[in-house]
Parts: sequence; C-alpha cells; structure tokens
Amino acid sequence: MTTTATLSDVQRAAREAAFSMPLEDINPAFPPFFQNDTIGHYFERLRRDDPVHFSRSPVFGDYWSVTKYRDIMQVDTNHQIFSSDWRLGGIVVGDAPEGQKLQMFIAMDPPVHDEQRKAISPIVAPLNLAKMEALIRERTCTVLDNLPRNETFDWVDKVSIELTTLMLATLFDFPIEDRRLLTHWSDVATSNPIFNPKAPSPEERMAELGRMLAYFTRLWNERVNAPPRNDLVSMLAHGPATRNMNPMEYMGNLTLLIVGGNDTTRNSMTGGLLALSQNPAEFAKLRANPALVDSLVPEIIRWQTPLAHMRRTALCDTELGGKKIKKGEKVVMWYLSGNRDSEVIENADQFIIDRARPRNHLSFGFGIHRCVGNRLAEMQLRILWQELLPRFPRIEVVGEPERVPSSFVRGYTSLPVRIPG
Repeated sequence: MTTTATLSDVQRAAREAAFSMPLEDINPAFPPFFQNDTIGHYFERLRRDDPVHFSRSPVFGDYWSVTKYRDIMQVDTNHQIFSSDWRLGGIVVGDAPEGQKLQMFIAMDPPVHDEQRKAISPIVAPLNLAKMEALIRERTCTVLDNLPRNETFDWVDKVSIELTTLMLATLFDFPIEDRRLLTHWSDVATSNPIFNPKAPSPEERMAELGRMLAYFTRLWNERVNAPPRNDLVSMLAHGPATRNMNPMEYMGNLTLLIVGGNDTTRNSMTGGLLALSQNPAEFAKLRANPALVDSLVPEIIRWQTPLAHMRRTALCDTELGGKKIKKGEKVVMWYLSGNRDSEVIENADQFIIDRARPRNHLSFGFGIHRCVGNRLAEMQLRILWQELLPRFPRIEVVGEPERVPSSFVRGYTSLPVRIPG
C-alpha cells in the first residue's frame, strides 16, 4: 500500500513538473496522469497560462485542449461548428482504427442524432423514473444489508459494480444471472492496450463486442416480434429511427448505453465515498444533516467528473479563446478541468457538500449531447446515500484506490474499505 508521505511526494513532483515544463510539452491526454491522479496540476497550469492549448501526443495525434468552463460551454453548445460525427473521429481523443469505428447516436450530428436519442429517452422520463425508484431502493437495501462487517472488502466490486449492473440489467430487461457481462463489455469498450496491459488488443476488443452484439441480437429478435415494452432493447427494436439499424450501428448504440449507464454512476459511487473519506469535516456535516444528500450528489458528480473529456472535430476554420482552429482539427473539452475552474465555480478545488449552486458543473455535458440519463444517475446516487447513512455509522477507507489508466473514463478498479460493527 502507498503511504500518505509517498503519495504527497508523487503529487509534489508532479506539480513541479507541470509548472516547470515548456507549455508545448504538456499532453493532458496521457493516461498515467489519470491513473496516478496527478492530472490536476497540468490542468491548473493550462487554465492559468494557455486555456486553449495545442497538444501533441505520439499516441492520439495533435489536438486542442479546452480547459476553462466558459470555453468548454462554447464548444459543447455549438454543434454547427464542432461536430461529434463518428466518421470524423467521434467523441474521444483517440481515433479508432478503420473498420472499428462505432456508430452511436452520441457520435452523430442532427438530424440522425436527435431521432435516435428520442427513441430511448422515454425510459428516463420523470414518470418512468418515479416508477423505478422503489425497485432501485429495494435492490440498494439488499446490497448494503449483505455487506461484510469487520473485514476489508472491495467497494468497487461489492457496491458500485453490483448496483449499477443491476440497474443496467433492469433498463435492458437483461437476464439478471448474466448481469456481470454488462460490466465486462463496458470495460472492454473503454480500455486501451497501449496503457493497460490487461486490456484486450483492438482485434480482441472487436471480437468481444461481436459477442455482445450476438447476445443482444437474440434479445432484439425476441422483442421485435412482440408488443413494445418499456426496456431499451424493445425501444430500439420498435423506434422508427432505430428499428432498421445495421449491426454496427446497433453495436455502437449498445456500447453507448452500457458505458453511459455504467461508468458515470459506478465511478461516482466510489468517488463519492473516497471524497467524503478524504474530507472528514464534510462527512461529519452530512451525518449531522442527512438532508444534505440532495446537494451532496451533484457535488460528487462534479468532483469525480466520471468522463474526463469529450472530443469534437472542427467543421470549418474558427476561433476559440484567441486561438485559430482549422477545419478538421480535434478539439477536446476537458470537463474535469472545467469543473475546477474557480472563475465560474467558487472554491472549485474543494469538495463542499452544501454548495449554493451544486448543479453548476460540466459532468453531464451541455447542448444537444447533454447526458440523457443524468436524472437516473442522480437518483441512484441519492438512494445509495439515503440508505447508507442510517445503516453505517462509520465506513473506513483502509487503502489507496486503484484507478483506471484512461484519459476518458475517470474511474476505479478497486477501493478497499471496512465497516466496523
């Protein structure tokens, strides 16, 4: 286990490097910065000295880094200039190899984006969320009541993955006994073998996503010939804009829905406990006033920023933050950096659970691509903390988290905890 002293040494060295290296050498998409949680120093330097920064990466190619809140908003709300189209490279900083680009509605521009998004949006409509709340609460209670006491266990596996996978299985009406396949496919879809030795090769990744497609094609075939139901597969099979999708498009939209439904909530469930553990005064504040759960949840989502970036491609020559961006260049919106911009968010580098405007964050994006499941994610986190607080007077984080080596998904592979009692 890494000691606190060693950790502070790591952070001190990273800060020194971030503020002393030439600006042109800063490449914030370097995944080890995220794995060792030192990326914040590089973003702080860029926000101060070069908010719209031309970055070079030997792995991802050249790209523009947009690091301040208002500049990110300008990109995110202007799809006429900044495109998400998968044919131009899509939504992540790295370009997928030819033949492996996934078609999904988040990586499309209007009108196709709007039509396909509309097909699945009823599942997260307010009325449907109200119907789901009792089931989510019941499953949350079962998971929490079965946690071990007085022994170390992995919070990521026992709580974060279990709760989000149960929810995903419900949304897809997916066989509960196979639910961990959904976690597996989400991890496969977002892994990068260059920085993660455990990750599959690009060929293995596509083969595994092909197995996902085969499994979901069986579910599609069952539901396309049955009356429409209130699950994602049925909605896609019966939606006018999605029922004639080709297999690669179905694969892409499944990947989007699985990753979107998994990573945001799963990593916020872990990141929230970690943040409260690192800020005991805030944890004490929450225990003294459990009604603060309502503002705790958006603060966790801001603090964690489960998807660190989204990428766009310039459709024409334009200007942003005084920099001239050429047609075809990649523009990466670093939501994680924008969420630490003190010009817009007061005390942005502090975790504060009773902020006056807790939803003032970028984690769900803005504009036409704003996260369709944001209210569902908030509801799952709210229920978790509402049920957790009265059950466990103390939860101890007993070791350092293991983080995902990714500059896209800001997540965790493990967090050792212990519940006394």
